[in-house]
Amino acid sequence: MGKFIYDGNIKVDFEDRLLAHLQAVIMAKVRRGESFPFTWKDDISIGGGRTTVYIHPNVSMVFKYHGSRNPQLSSTWLHALTYNANSGRGLYVIPEPDDVAVREQPHRAEMVFREVPNDQAPMASRS
Repeated sequence: MGKFIYDGNIKVDFEDRLLAHLQAVIMAKVRRGESFPFTWKDDISIGGGRTTVYIHPNVSMVFKYHGSRNPQLSSTWLHALTYNANSGRGLYVIPEPDDVAVREQPHRAEMVFREVPNDQAPMASRS
């Protein structure tokens, strides 16, 4: 379990693989000076619900990984997360798409993604 720390006081746990994908998308947008909302579902152990932070280039962010290996990034998942981040709703966590299923589906003009069910949501904690 890795940890995303936003502005020094908001901390949320994500699996290392998911965190690596989120970092790639977030940092690409921050390097371009783009701001956007980032929303995740909170774990039921802290009351459930969801948290949204406004990502912008002037806020401190830390991506702390539990493991020492760099996960291999999925271009399909990066594309899906970037698509969400560029939308009016902003970045939110979605399950990793199955690359094989995505290649076999006919091309659609618009991509639609579903949210992660609450039982797959990250473990969020406030400190």
